[in-house]
Amino acid sequence: MNSMRAVVCILICASAAAGSQIPADSATRARDLANLRCGMFVCWSLSTFSGHEWTRGVASVDSFKATGCDTDQWCQTAKDAGMGYILFLTKHHDGFCLWDTKTTDFNVTKSPLHTDVLAALRKSCDKFGLKLALYFSEGDWTWLKEPLPQDGLLPGSPNWGNAIWASSKNPDTKKAQLEELLTQYGPIAFFWMDRAQGDGGLSHPDTAEWVHRFQPDCFVGFNSCEPAGDLCLREMGKPGPIGDANASAYNKEAESTYKGYLVAEFTYPILPTHEGGADWFYSLPKHDQLCRPAEQLFEDYLGAVKYGNIFSIDVGPDYQGRLRDIDAATLCKLGEMIRRHKETKEEKR
Repeated sequence: MNSMRAVVCILICASAAAGSQIPADSATRARDLANLRCGMFVCWSLSTFSGHEWTRGVASVDSFKATGCDTDQWCQTAKDAGMGYILFLTKHHDGFCLWDTKTTDFNVTKSPLHTDVLAALRKSCDKFGLKLALYFSEGDWTWLKEPLPQDGLLPGSPNWGNAIWASSKNPDTKKAQLEELLTQYGPIAFFWMDRAQGDGGLSHPDTAEWVHRFQPDCFVGFNSCEPAGDLCLREMGKPGPIGDANASAYNKEAESTYKGYLVAEFTYPILPTHEGGADWFYSLPKHDQLCRPAEQLFEDYLGAVKYGNIFSIDVGPDYQGRLRDIDAATLCKLGEMIRRHKETKEEKR
């Protein structure tokens, strides 16, 4: 059985288990997405420069201190790694936007870089034949009306996890930002919605409907809470069939009960566990030689192929807007392993 037939079989079985039948066009879209198999999750924002995963209380665009932006290098590396898409962080919880938005001046074109990073990435994706997907924080701290706690900036501080940080609601701006992303940057393969700071005042079903108003074929997933959309997100997860709660770290209930998923995505950082710095973003120079082995990434790639999942490997560009040398080398090795695996399968046919 070839991989395409395997994916279709997985979708049919999942649908039968849910007691429903997937429309033909949806099954085709799901198959096409699953056949991308593996992609690069690019996290680049204020946290790259702060040295912390969450960068709170920052209001100046000068905090984005990038001296360059090499989206061609990102895409060339993804292509060498045998990847099919780039998943790009458009806005984290700090509210800093990596595209030329009209909704706020707190964006990258107003920063010293003066570059619409998303527009540059769109061109690079087209140049290297990659699909483009987008990460979006549904709520952000610039929408808060309450005063920010002075001691709540770092993990472990007294106000860490306080509800005040998850009360940001601005549904009109959320809708306006999503509309910009969906109408100004070409076709989007899927949206990775992060609910860490709430849903922004627009429910998940309404968010999915809003996305589909502009791009009906765009898949939508939410990493926690109210299940909706057609893409199952497994942040810090692993490969597995749709409905396998053990494959998800934070979305277990939705994984086991929601019946609308057509494809599952899992993701984790290429950086292994370490002390200090960030995980999803470029960490600190002292961590420049830390990287998960290509063998581990290849094993999870095989798991993605087996179950019809897509596997997003997170990398963080550095201060110059380039991937670390160790990340590029590791992903290049992954690509070689993927190509050898495909050649071996072809020889056995």
